Amino acid sequence: MSYYKTKESVEEYIELAKDVDGRLLIDKLRKHLQTNSTLLELGSGPGTDWKILNEYYNVVGSDNSKEFLNRLTSDNPNGKFLELDAITLETDKQFDGIYSNKVLHHLNDKELSASIEHQFDILNSEGIICHSFWDGEGSEVFKGLYVQYYNEEALKKYFEKHFNILLLEKYREFEDDDSILLIAQKNI
Repeated sequence: MSYYKTKESVEEYIELAKDVDGRLLIDKLRKHLQTNSTLLELGSGPGTDWKILNEYYNVVGSDNSKEFLNRLTSDNPNGKFLELDAITLETDKQFDGIYSNKVLHHLNDKELSASIEHQFDILNSEGIICHSFWDGEGSEVFKGLYVQYYNEEALKKYFEKHFNILLLEKYREFEDDDSILLIAQKNI
């Protein structure tokens, strides 16, 4: 995924995503994760959702792109950010929640399974996850980025082993029902 690694591609992405934020998703998360909880955001990118999450949670942002991390730390000098791969999640920190907005769809089936196991490991007891995906089937390469589409049944299959699904619903990002929101709680 070299797309997010160059300054030019990061600036292009920021321009493409400038009118998109996850407030709708975060409002739904707030019904399941208590205010002031510790929260890890996977793939903070330009920091749009991180800023909203930061209004309610003790949020630690993360990204696997040094370009995004440099921008995030420069724009938010008091913020906490980790260079983190969404698959391995190599951190010694524990969190009450994990959030991502259209990040995990860049993982293939094997990588997604590994990520889910590692999310389970770094969540506190009864921790909450909140992730969004593009709805559909199959995969494609878009601007050099791998994109895997998931339907509700596929997401259940991946997450049910480690998580109790609290909410799984379609929503509109650009077109009706083009996206799926999953909110789930760690099995104890």
